[in-house]
Amino acid sequence: MKVLIVDDTHSVVETIMDYLELEGIVADCAYHGESALKLIVENHYDVIIMDIMMPKMDGISAVKKLREELFCNTPILFLTAKDTLNDKIEAFNSGGDDFLNKPFAMEELCLRLHALHRRGPRLDVGNLSFADLSMNLQTNEVTRSGQLIKLSKIQRTIFKLLLKNAPAVVSKDAVINEVWGEKSPSSDSLRSHIYGLRSALDKGFESSRLETLHGQGYRLKDD
Repeated sequence: MKVLIVDDTHSVVETIMDYLELEGIVADCAYHGESALKLIVENHYDVIIMDIMMPKMDGISAVKKLREELFCNTPILFLTAKDTLNDKIEAFNSGGDDFLNKPFAMEELCLRLHALHRRGPRLDVGNLSFADLSMNLQTNEVTRSGQLIKLSKIQRTIFKLLLKNAPAVVSKDAVINEVWGEKSPSSDSLRSHIYGLRSALDKGFESSRLETLHGQGYRLKDD
């Protein structure tokens, strides 16, 4: 097992590293969130130990970035002196998998690391889903009920925006800004892409997933 320890207290890091070495666990260390992100991009880790209160980038912000932007699916154990219920809720909502308060027993830390390692990488990171629709953000693969759907680049961009907001309505202006930015498309261009997206999503299915609400925008529906 290879573990990354992220904590700004050097003595804590050194103590953990010494103990893990005795247990046959390889460990790297970082003293703030920014350094941790660089190491995680460049290396593979089986489990990440993350403190919350750190300089430059705190643990909560680092984990959110790992999950939402880097699509890192490595199990993460928060190891921190912050111990209120709100702290724990924030840690888990950011993408954490376990939470251990300081001070702690090394034996318990080791047990939790092995448990997370056995559980393996998270399967929900890097995927957006709604009803029977799904999009893998790493591969851009789109499926409906497990059936692969081929979309153009613009159709994928629109679908991703709708999927992120589903089942809420996304305005026409929001879609245009997402796809074309400040360059306004021709009057029929958006309509054509919406028609193509709807046709691709609904082909072979009885119910339609993409709804146009005139004067409001577009949305994905589950009924």
